[in-house]
Amino acid sequence: MSQTDTTSDSDIEDSTAPLIEHLAELRKRLINAVMAFIVGMIIVFTVGGHVLDFLLVPIENTMRSLGNANPVMQYTAPQEYFFTLIRISMVGGLLVSFPVIAYQLWRFVAPGLYRNEKNAFLPFLIASPALFLAGASFAHFIVVPLAMAFFLGFADLPSFLGALVANSGDAAAASRDTGIDIVFNGKVNESLDITLKMIVAFGLCFQLPVLLTLMGKAGLATAHGLRSTRKYAVVGILVVAALVTPPDVTTQLILFVVVYGLYEISIFLVARVEKKRNDSLREQGLLDEDEDDIFAEFDEDDEDDK
Repeated sequence: MSQTDTTSDSDIEDSTAPLIEHLAELRKRLINAVMAFIVGMIIVFTVGGHVLDFLLVPIENTMRSLGNANPVMQYTAPQEYFFTLIRISMVGGLLVSFPVIAYQLWRFVAPGLYRNEKNAFLPFLIASPALFLAGASFAHFIVVPLAMAFFLGFADLPSFLGALVANSGDAAAASRDTGIDIVFNGKVNESLDITLKMIVAFGLCFQLPVLLTLMGKAGLATAHGLRSTRKYAVVGILVVAALVTPPDVTTQLILFVVVYGLYEISIFLVARVEKKRNDSLREQGLLDEDEDDIFAEFDEDDEDDK
């Protein structure tokens, strides 16, 4: 065997060893994350009934406001309530175990980062769950009640119209001797499905500033580029609002306004990231005046567009 072949084999063996170590470390972190998720699921399952009551508060309040003094929800299959609690446990378990999962991710990624990269990455790891909770709270306390009032309000519309006719003096027209009363008999899993979808959708949409700012730090997005694609962003946000919200204009408009506001905040954050990076490069002498003039022209163009 030649010396070249020996050197090549040695290089391959040296490169394989770190790969195996990284895979072993990844396996360890994944196991820890999965175990934390399972423990979180068990914890949430033990209080699943109380969590379900909390998630159904918007529809309960809406039913009471429409005159139902004793709101009742039902399930029509023996296993339906059990699997409803399982769904709640999965979502809640993920939220409960997220600090541990994020810590495992950090322990896996941190050894390969420089000190300045660690300082840049850690705030986003903290901001992400905070923004998700903000989006979930906004959905649960504001958007879901509006959606429930919109849908359940239709069931109360005939009574409302009848009352208007009766008050106008035509009581005979308001009463009826035939017909069927249409009432709402809500299923637990279907009602919960709307709430969970809205909570997850708004929680993920609130991650937009984190995502775009990270892309800005990585050089994958610029403030000028985000400003120049505003019209496409508006269309994209409208499509997302139509897909993830119930088919009523109120909730869709709320989601559009919120997400577009987050988009504008993201532009501001990316611009700050670029300014800090340019100031650092300028101090090191790596950014000449011509390049600085180009960035200034971009900023002037953006101000003109506004």
